[in-house]
Amino acid sequence: MSYCGLCGAREFGGKTERTPISKQRNKHLQTILVEAAKLAPRWSTELALVYEREKQRGNRNRATLAVARKLVAY
Repeated sequence: MSYCGLCGAREFGGKTERTPISKQRNKHLQTILVEAAKLAPRWSTELALVYEREKQRGNRNRATLAVARKLVAY
């Protein structure tokens, strides 16, 4: 995920925290993943659930990043 620029990783006292979108990234890969994450909830019920859960916690951008991270995990 870090190579794709979808998060950075900071470690505080043995605890890893996700940070916002990284500037040190492959910008083309990041762009494609974010665009795919905008469409993915329409085609996959599992990704739609991830999107809705994150949208309840934050906003649409946060939910899109959660779906993009899930796509990278696949």
